[in-house]
Amino acid sequence: QEQLVESGGGSVQAGGSLKLSCVYSEDVVSADAYNRRCIAWFRQAPGKEREGVASLCIRPVTGPARYGEFVQGRFTISADNAKNTVYLQMSSLRPEETAIYYCAAGTWGSLLPDAYGTWGQGTQVTVSS
Repeated sequence: QEQLVESGGGSVQAGGSLKLSCVYSEDVVSADAYNRRCIAWFRQAPGKEREGVASLCIRPVTGPARYGEFVQGRFTISADNAKNTVYLQMSSLRPEETAIYYCAAGTWGSLLPDAYGTWGQGTQVTVSS
């Protein structure tokens, strides 16, 4: 069973919007009252390093959300715990944001890839000018 499955990628024009989904398995986020579980979105463009887009802790409570500096209010990360899904709503997309977008699970709400041990396969986002 895949632990993290991304969907929602596609092709949009500059200025457009996309909503990505990350469905997680329960064993990825199970936690007791003292341990946090967080889901983050990262992206990686060809020839570039993987960078953190947004993170949200979902166990034992939801929050806080963190965003990369480049987001500037254009993206929103949210969770629907009943559906085991974390979303990334992206608007005002730019061509330079073309990349594979990954979700990852970890115990800290960091935006550093090394803080996450479980990764999905990714979903391609292409923004055309």
